[in-house]
Amino acid sequence: QSKGKKPLFVQLVLDNIWSLYEAVMKRDKEKIEKIVTSLGLRIGARESRHADPKVHLNAICSQWLPISDAVLSMVCNKIPSPLDITAERVEKLMCVGARTFDSLPPETRELKSAFMKCSSEETAPVIVFVSKMFPVDAKALPQNKPR
Repeated sequence: QSKGKKPLFVQLVLDNIWSLYEAVMKRDKEKIEKIVTSLGLRIGARESRHADPKVHLNAICSQWLPISDAVLSMVCNKIPSPLDITAERVEKLMCVGARTFDSLPPETRELKSAFMKCSSEETAPVIVFVSKMFPVDAKALPQNKPR
């Protein structure tokens, strides 16, 4: 990166988002029209004439960069396949708290193989995994507590 030059991400991504944001907030109709036509978007007249510029910005961004598609594709690309899960990880997921896998009822232990196969056959059991997640301060985790 030479002095005075912007990183590639800034040039190709952020500058475009910033210019769109600036044009909508300043209500620069010519620039907005140019951006919308170059992206091939169809923005309704209701959103364009709304008193709040954020409504117009939201209408443009929801068509140009739909968050649902981005999140779903990121999840599909980044989260490992359930077929790659290890047997030890399955046992940890099936056990709650201090219980061990061997203490589970035999019917539940039989689900381990079905859990690892991720089969969609009609005869395969349906397994539902419910998880409640909440933020915890990193200092509260056991490995980060002072000894």
